[in-house]
Amino acid sequence: MNNIFKPKFFTLLKSGIDKNQLRSDVLSGIVVGIVALPLAIAFAVASGVSPEKGLITAIVAGFLISFLGGSRVQIGGPTGAFVVVVYYIAEKYGINGLMISTILAGLFLVIFGLLKLGTLLKYFPHPLVVGFTSGIALVIFSTQIKDAFGLPIDKVPSEFYEKWMVYFSNFSSINWTAITITVITILITVFSKKITSKIPGSFLSIIILTPIVQIFELNAATIETFFGSIPNSFSFSFPEFRFSDLQNYIGPAMTIALLGGIESLLSAVVSDGMISGKHRSNTELIAQGVANIVTPFFGGIPATGAIARTATNVKNGGRTPVSGMVHAITLLLIMLFLGRWAKLIPMSCLAGILIVVAYNMSEWRSFVSILKGSYFDSLILLSTFFITVFFDLTLAIEVGVLLSAVLFMKRMSDISENRIKDVVDDDLIENYSDLPEGVKIYEISGPLFFASARRYSEAIEEIGLTCNVLILRMRHVSFIDQTGLHNLKDALKILRNRKITILLSGVNPEIKKEIKKHQLAGLIPEDLIFDNFGRATEKACEILGCTGSLKNA
Repeated sequence: MNNIFKPKFFTLLKSGIDKNQLRSDVLSGIVVGIVALPLAIAFAVASGVSPEKGLITAIVAGFLISFLGGSRVQIGGPTGAFVVVVYYIAEKYGINGLMISTILAGLFLVIFGLLKLGTLLKYFPHPLVVGFTSGIALVIFSTQIKDAFGLPIDKVPSEFYEKWMVYFSNFSSINWTAITITVITILITVFSKKITSKIPGSFLSIIILTPIVQIFELNAATIETFFGSIPNSFSFSFPEFRFSDLQNYIGPAMTIALLGGIESLLSAVVSDGMISGKHRSNTELIAQGVANIVTPFFGGIPATGAIARTATNVKNGGRTPVSGMVHAITLLLIMLFLGRWAKLIPMSCLAGILIVVAYNMSEWRSFVSILKGSYFDSLILLSTFFITVFFDLTLAIEVGVLLSAVLFMKRMSDISENRIKDVVDDDLIENYSDLPEGVKIYEISGPLFFASARRYSEAIEEIGLTCNVLILRMRHVSFIDQTGLHNLKDALKILRNRKITILLSGVNPEIKKEIKKHQLAGLIPEDLIFDNFGRATEKACEILGCTGSLKNA
């Protein structure tokens, strides 16, 4: 367990943290806390839950992720990636169902970490990640049209197509004040970096536009209009759970876990490059899991590592988990003492912030680049994207992963097919100039598994039936599965029945163990299995009664 779960904070405490660095971490944490404020509120509102749930998530989960995590600089909290799935769960199962799904997702993440799946999650196919990220971005954008245009719609449909039909039917009732606030918010958020990089544009837009709306009593809906006051206290509650309902939450929980795990590890990898560090993947997953188990009891929603906030932390000098914990404490103080003013934030201002977030999430350049690439990658990208937009994220991830696996198998099969074709068509055996008469050699180039087993076995039979002794070179066989063993066994039986001797060369210990375990010794005795090609050819000569051997080829 100690090798799996080693929080960076405790490691740094043992080695000691420099006072100057500690000062930088505290200052960075305060800045990131200010950056996180509008985002935490905006993500909660976009997810269909009350704004304080976003703040609570950033406070509780943000603190735990930094305190227990495997990254020096990771900043945790609610993110845009969860907006779609949280909205779907909250609408279908209510807040109680969202709590249960988030807790289950946390348990899954802890299990992922204990099973050391951290490295595996980092290598999800890039087209898959871009597909559902771009899909989420489009969905987030579409959810903000009502507030961005100030449309008087009581209930916006959750389905993408129906949502836009309702928008189009209500565009005659546009609120031009809301549009003006949205546009100004976008401009401030995007271009404020040219004036100051210390204060985030999203925060600037809120502190500029909120007072203007109140002073001039502009016709613009605020957080208070829809949600009332923002509580400045925490409450602790348990979800109502019935075991018979568990099956309803497994799918959404697994989606949250996979999405959270992927995003947090991608964020950690990006930040590693920025600070020349190295995070601990499995520790990070366990920390994310604990955060998602604990946070719902305080009224929070799913959390993960946030790439933008983590990058802000690094750029402002944060280098230890202290900055992440200070960011959470900063948000706590804001909620306790300034939360009553947050209710005055215009909804169109939050919409403008989220439209910028959606644009940044869209990765449209990567999207276009992948479309210009291979057919396989384009298929994964478009399938994941359209399912995310028109159906739901859970199905998109399931289909994306399955499709990626199938296409991987197809690619591996094609590679094996080409290698087999090269051997059979080009008759590479003629390269063995010292080949004794009656001996032929066939090399299996790559893993012998279900995608390639049938063609390899056919080639072995085809070549083996034209000789007295067949040497199978297996130096490049890294693994062999049940299908590979079954097909190899069938091919060897046919050759043995024709009185053809089979020798194996270059067999690594693991493959040899599999051969013994699956009772192939009757077809290939142990004295005919060699780890060296020279010895195999010597044995072939001995069987045929000739002299000499092939040195290497």
